[in-house]
Amino acid sequence: MTEGENSKKMWYVLRAIGGKEKKAKECIDNEVRRLHLENHIFQVLIPVEKVYQIRNGKKVSKDRLLFPGYVFVEMVLNGEIQLILLDIPNVIGFLGDGAKKGTAIPLRPSEVSRMLGSVDEIQDKEEQITTPFYVGDAVKVIDGPFNSFSGTIEEINEEKKKLKVMVKIFGRKTPLELSFLQVEKE
Repeated sequence: MTEGENSKKMWYVLRAIGGKEKKAKECIDNEVRRLHLENHIFQVLIPVEKVYQIRNGKKVSKDRLLFPGYVFVEMVLNGEIQLILLDIPNVIGFLGDGAKKGTAIPLRPSEVSRMLGSVDEIQDKEEQITTPFYVGDAVKVIDGPFNSFSGTIEEINEEKKKLKVMVKIFGRKTPLELSFLQVEKE
């Protein structure tokens, strides 16, 4: 490493082609192993959060990218490493004003702690169901004693993940309190 180059371990952001972040991460990891860059590139992250949806009456988990189009890399950057990373398939370039001039700008420590803190917070968070319901939506009950009944959403309690659904039972509208997991949109 030459005199003017940064010899401190810092976080940088690579821009990747949308939807190809995981492929870019795999390629970077492969290059680190192949070229023995473990002393220069320490971590490659794609922050994700686990979200839950109901599909065909089953609760399905899925990883959703927190920062689509970006790959975070902790490294000691020098010109050679920068060229190697810019040559990785699906990598567009570095994020930041300096990237246009050919020099990558590291994240500030406050940005790193906020980014990594939000990732940790999400890991600790309870399950999150991402099926949005709205008052007036027609839903079908898929679980419980009123299975296969249809109704309309009257109220939504986001905190408790509960819905008040008006269902016709014996010709009379009856309110039911159901969890988000017990219904699906019609």
